Amino acid sequence: MDIAALITWVITALGGFYMLGTWLSRGGVKAGNSRLPVPVIFGHFALAAVGLVVWIIYVITDKDVLAWTAFGLLVPVALLGFAMLARWLPVHWARSAAAASGAESEPAERYFPVSVVAGHGLFAVVTVVLVLLTALGIGGS
Repeated sequence: MDIAALITWVITALGGFYMLGTWLSRGGVKAGNSRLPVPVIFGHFALAAVGLVVWIIYVITDKDVLAWTAFGLLVPVALLGFAMLARWLPVHWARSAAAASGAESEPAERYFPVSVVAGHGLFAVVTVVLVLLTALGIGGS
């Protein structure tokens, strides 16, 4: 189960990297029109990256405290992710209205593909569940 969690975590990270790259390339930091606050984006990224490193070390060493540490890091990562989703949804829903009005200044996150957002969220939820189950000792490691 720990390897399955590692795989889902890496897949989740790839989707996150794609969205971060899209956000940055579309001027997310500089444009000033993003609904996603810079500290939230980079806090989410940093905590998830540290958690992934902790999880890799857990997989190598099998120390229970590392599994719980990784899970503890995932809790704020998930909360920040839900906050970003809540701020992204209105941007996504306003997509057709902005196109009809010819708005020039669109938020950078408007360019996130729905499939990547949905996949990232789905794999993130699976990762959290697998990490929790592993930390609880369910399913063996």
